[in-house]
Amino acid sequence: MTEKEHTHLHGSPSDMERIKDDSNYLRGSIAESFADRITAGIPDEDTKLLKFHGSYQQDDRDLRNERKQQKLEPAYQYMVRVRLPGGVATPRQWQTMDNLANTYGNGTLKLTTRQTFQLHGVLKWNMKKSMQEINDALLDTIAACGDVNRNVMCNVNPDQSDIHTEVYGWAQNLSEELLPKTKAYHEIWLDEEKVLDSREAEGDIEPMYGPVYLPRKFKIGIAVPPSNDVDIFSQDLGFIAVMEDGELVGFNVAVGGGMGMTHGDTTTYPQLSRVIGFCPANQIVKVAEQIITIQRDYGNRSERKNARFKYTIDRYGIEWFVHELQARLGWDLGEAKPYHFEHNGDHYGWIKGSGRWHLNLFIQNGRINDSEDYPLMTGLREIAKIHTGDFRLTPNQNLIIANVTEEMKPEIVELVNKYGLTDGKQNSALRRNSMACVAFPTCGLAMAESERYLPVLLDKIEDILDEAGIREEDIIIRMSGCPNGCSRPALGEIAFIGKAPGKYNMYLGAGFTGDRLNKLYRENIGEEEILETLKPILLQYGKRRRENEHFGDYVVRAGYVEEVSSGLDFHK
Repeated sequence: MTEKEHTHLHGSPSDMERIKDDSNYLRGSIAESFADRITAGIPDEDTKLLKFHGSYQQDDRDLRNERKQQKLEPAYQYMVRVRLPGGVATPRQWQTMDNLANTYGNGTLKLTTRQTFQLHGVLKWNMKKSMQEINDALLDTIAACGDVNRNVMCNVNPDQSDIHTEVYGWAQNLSEELLPKTKAYHEIWLDEEKVLDSREAEGDIEPMYGPVYLPRKFKIGIAVPPSNDVDIFSQDLGFIAVMEDGELVGFNVAVGGGMGMTHGDTTTYPQLSRVIGFCPANQIVKVAEQIITIQRDYGNRSERKNARFKYTIDRYGIEWFVHELQARLGWDLGEAKPYHFEHNGDHYGWIKGSGRWHLNLFIQNGRINDSEDYPLMTGLREIAKIHTGDFRLTPNQNLIIANVTEEMKPEIVELVNKYGLTDGKQNSALRRNSMACVAFPTCGLAMAESERYLPVLLDKIEDILDEAGIREEDIIIRMSGCPNGCSRPALGEIAFIGKAPGKYNMYLGAGFTGDRLNKLYRENIGEEEILETLKPILLQYGKRRRENEHFGDYVVRAGYVEEVSSGLDFHK
């Protein structure tokens, strides 16, 4: 599609499109900006390009007002996000990330909802050293953020290790093949030799993305039924593994999911992806590439709020999309094959699969640190020193110490006991199914607390659960500090999306297996009203639920909210 055709459809390209176009394939003036010792920050245009390199400029919002009064610039720092397809890391990589967090970061590691590591609090002067040490551990941060394909998620499947190996291999393939081809990252951070002006090679520098990349971020996940731990229907593109007689035969293809929206703008909404057909396993990279080129050509480049792939599909229609995809592929997708999801959480504790042991630990909101009474970071560091398997970061921000041999298990158990590492089974089932985004103090978009507040709120909700007799009832609860939805709140049976400090919109009624959106139940409420609102509903659920009826299904059946199976009905 030419720019003229695009302008006719959507209006003039946004400023971000100009920034990308002028950037010489994501170089901009990033190298020069990081060499400038006068300020701890970098210019606005470079902050936008920096995302493609896996980092966001942030400032400590706890200090923002104080520094303003002192006429100091904000306390600029950088969040660095690693590309880690399927969330699998070696013990050496774990030790590298731990060391960086304690040397250059804020002493904590964040396990994200997309199965990767985030470092917070890295100062400008330490960015290049951090990037190089990440690279030395055979990791990188390319395309962990930005208008490209992001970290590819994959079911962690500790009890199906043989299948996990195969599916994880496809996640790695997708991640590698869909990377931007520009050498900007290697030049800027790894001191590789500069290429002459890349525009000389414009014909082939970005054969898939082109010089302005995608209109917005693009997210891919792979699920292996019966587990929907990757929240497959929240992904722009989802592949659902199809097993026959224990063998992987291919994937059902689901398109057009996404969680983000904007408060007060009904043209924005979360959406569930739709299954459009089946493809053999060896075709998924080709399918992904062609789907990405459709979004590249038809996505909205004028209004970033409406630029995600879900809006492209909703605007043109699913039938048009399937026709366009099959025309680009040169062959038709097969008919979707049957599949069945039973849950989307994690199984905690020790699990055996294919002759190896796997320990799933509960990590509250994905934060790895040491506190006075819980030396979590130290314990995991000591395990990484002797572990011969791998670490798996789960889509629910938890951690699996995976592929432990029979011989090594007693040593791992000894360290787990020594440092008091917990699988969370002593917590309520609600807490074990909880998830929060980072929010304050580091996220620039946060409107309300999330990671720091959800545990406090859970303490109070657990009292109600005890009264209702449902402490061991699995209920998915999620909190997000803003409507961008990094904790996938629209798929929470109970969810809170921040509106202002201490105020949240409360949503109810999503499907337990991640196949139905929730709906707004109360707007702009604080803690007291949250508890007053939830208490009678949870007590009634305790008394009136049917056998095996999940909370999300109950609140729909009881008429608290209407069922929402499409984002187009989210605001109705």
